[in-house]
Amino acid sequence: MSLSLPLTPDAVAAVPTNASRRSEIAPFIVMDVMERAARIEATGGHVIHMEVGQPAASAPHAAREAARRALEHGRIGYTAALGIPSLRARIARHYRETYDLDLDPSRVVVTTGSSAGFVLAFLSMFEPGDRVAIANPGYPPYRHILTALGCEPVLIETDAASRWVITPQALADAHAQGPLKGVLVASPANPTGTMMRPEALAELIATAEGLGIRFISDEIYHGLDYAFPATTAAALSPNVTVIHSFSKYFCMTGWRVGWMVLPSPLVRAAERLQQNLTISVPTLSQIAAEAAFDGAAEMEEVKHGYEENRRILTAGLPAAGLPEFLPVDGAFYLYADVSRFTDDSAAFARRLLDEAHVAATPGVDFDPHRGHHYLRLSYAGSAMDMREAVARIGDFLRRG
Repeated sequence: MSLSLPLTPDAVAAVPTNASRRSEIAPFIVMDVMERAARIEATGGHVIHMEVGQPAASAPHAAREAARRALEHGRIGYTAALGIPSLRARIARHYRETYDLDLDPSRVVVTTGSSAGFVLAFLSMFEPGDRVAIANPGYPPYRHILTALGCEPVLIETDAASRWVITPQALADAHAQGPLKGVLVASPANPTGTMMRPEALAELIATAEGLGIRFISDEIYHGLDYAFPATTAAALSPNVTVIHSFSKYFCMTGWRVGWMVLPSPLVRAAERLQQNLTISVPTLSQIAAEAAFDGAAEMEEVKHGYEENRRILTAGLPAAGLPEFLPVDGAFYLYADVSRFTDDSAAFARRLLDEAHVAATPGVDFDPHRGHHYLRLSYAGSAMDMREAVARIGDFLRRG
């Protein structure tokens, strides 16, 4: 068999090397902040990390031990696309123990973190061109993933009057302007840390269903609720899709394992997608995740640490010069108004990092309209770091 001759320069130049239009989405700015912080640390600087929503604590001891035993004694192969049956059953049991909800394990789909859950949900529920409502401010990958998949994210503005959540009237108004196929809400929310009360969540679900709008509930910060207990949307309607994760409450970010609770008719669609996109979720992570439920007492101690960090920031930041922030109901975020100092939160965050070595995420990552006046501060680190952060921020603001 003869080999083809090398391509001529003209032929090489004709080969497309440009990226697809669907990949032309905005970056996730928090990752850029992490990279800039890492460069400072590489030169010996001590950075207080408040930019990323990553617990400082390790995964529960039970999860780590289960993974260790599996590595020593078990074969790590593929699992069923929907997840290990015992893990799906344990997740269903979690709903009974936590929310007094009898959930059929067949509705549970294990995913590669919540990120894959969003991809599977959007692919199984929406067509290219469909309009999907999300709160503004909100988690950036919601709109970025929707855009990459050919859907149209519709930002619904929230404010203090609505307690920073989508209201039924706001949803109906957006639907009247152009039919919505879906709405996604988060409680506790990222970046705001605000939560929806049970009656508000129930009313919004009822409004969505009355308008024929599919409802997705991001519940990855459940368990990290301080103002009042979180309510799962799955307890309010069998038609909602819930997305959850082991990353936050269980401190398992790098294990990349989460789950979905789907309406029964969508389970097979998600299974087909997962079979083809990823085959299955990493087996070791699933084994560890099932054992993580046995570490609830350990995780509650971690949560108490977040509550102390929350107290340090809410008491210390006003004295330091940042008195205005949204209600700090849950998760581990404080969304601070910096408009008295800047109308460019990205530049402000760079200066804060470069001069005070405090890494924070500019609000423009979460809100393209008003985010230039806000910073998101994560308090998932240690109490010592939170106290030091307050001191550094105060010094930075006084220097101007």
